[in-house]
Amino acid sequence: MTSTAEPSTQQAAVQTLTHWLSGAPAEGTSGRTAPVYNPATGQVQALVPLASRAEVDHAVELATAAARSWRAAPLGKRAEVLFRFRDLLDRRREDLARILTREHGKVHADALGEIARGIENVEYACGVPNLLKGGYSEQASSGVDVYSIQQPLGVVAGITPFNFPAMVPLWMMANALACGNAFILKPSEKDPSASLFLAELLREAGLPDGVFSVVHGDKEAVDALLEHPGIAAVSFVGSTPIARSIYQKGTAHGKRVQALGGAKNHMLVLPDADVGMAADAAVSAAYGSAGERCMAISVLVAVGGVGDALVSAIQERLPALKVGPGDQPGNEMGPLITREHRDRVARYIESARGQGATVVVDGREQQFDGDGFFLGVSLLDHVTPEMDAYQDEIFGPVLCVVRANSYDEGLKLINENQYGNGTAIFTRDGGAARRFQFEVEVGMVGINVPIPVPVAYYSFGGWKASLFGDSHMYGPEGIKFYTRSKVVTSRWPDPASSKVDLGFPQNR
Repeated sequence: MTSTAEPSTQQAAVQTLTHWLSGAPAEGTSGRTAPVYNPATGQVQALVPLASRAEVDHAVELATAAARSWRAAPLGKRAEVLFRFRDLLDRRREDLARILTREHGKVHADALGEIARGIENVEYACGVPNLLKGGYSEQASSGVDVYSIQQPLGVVAGITPFNFPAMVPLWMMANALACGNAFILKPSEKDPSASLFLAELLREAGLPDGVFSVVHGDKEAVDALLEHPGIAAVSFVGSTPIARSIYQKGTAHGKRVQALGGAKNHMLVLPDADVGMAADAAVSAAYGSAGERCMAISVLVAVGGVGDALVSAIQERLPALKVGPGDQPGNEMGPLITREHRDRVARYIESARGQGATVVVDGREQQFDGDGFFLGVSLLDHVTPEMDAYQDEIFGPVLCVVRANSYDEGLKLINENQYGNGTAIFTRDGGAARRFQFEVEVGMVGINVPIPVPVAYYSFGGWKASLFGDSHMYGPEGIKFYTRSKVVTSRWPDPASSKVDLGFPQNR
């Protein structure tokens, strides 16, 4: 929808962004735009075009043409482009970090951390000559050899969230491009400029025109991508309701889909844990990135008598956290992405109080200058599973503490939750940790590690309502997702052994 959030005189003064097609900026033609805010000031700083269905069709047409030649590019050529891209990302990370701070609100260290994890995925994809090795069986039958090969799908698309506007696209596109596909990125319209920066670096790295495209948009663009017959696969990261919808619509149109949804990540703290270490980890994992990450710890399960000491230790640490604009040195947490989201998160604090939780620290009480979308950190104790603050993915700087009488009670709480993205256990007991990793029904597990995001050569993804589809993202499963296997059975002519045989082929 065309924005009416700001006066037209202010909109006329801000930059209008472009799409990226055929290796160059492309003006939007739909006539629809949306505002891009600076979350630290609350001001509109750009307008992003919202693509029409016709614009998406044009992007797919261009990508389809480019995919034919890119598929034929030698593996060494693809790796060479990715190596140069990785080097450019490394050298330009400060420039990209400033974009992330300006449009998302991330503090500088957080922005650099996001970029570093994205670069790791590019480094993994640089090994594509080794990653695409197939299998070979000589003499599977008399004079017959059988081998398998991995081939690209063609044109694939990625629909990415606002919270990691550089890292999540790199999760997807690095492997997709390495495998020989053309990639169309539909980034979040809330912070779209990072995608255009990545596109410029890919062009500088030597990626052929049209192999990587950026199409901005809202639901109209998303639906067009999901329904277009020229798109072979779609990757998505976002909330569970949208992930479910993306998966259902994409697969209904014959596409391969991986759709990562929401989370309610629990951190189980046993009585023998180091309280200081657990408190440090909980504060870092709950409030980093203002809680706007799917791997944030949003529920701390305190087992037995550790609860009071742990809540006290966390509370002691919170006044020292520096919340403010991401471009000011020393700040550790920035604003939330929009005013509406900030207000939504704040409502959970009041809801929890009304439903019986103890509000130990109320982030609404912290005052900030200006019109930015800031909210202080909140700590809620004695939260119970029926409360809204426990049931819903808050996606903000709110940590809920749930008390459990035993390990078994805490484990049951985690396993009965609808989400299964990430979890962690803090303990000095190796046997308890080993039991937890075996019994917990969650896709990513940390042992004394609060945010167990896998390194690039493993794959990322949860269970239950945190994942739709059968493929996790990046790493080995990412390579598999963006390719399809072909098995070749070959025999070279030997006229002496040729004959008609209507029986079932025999291998012995």
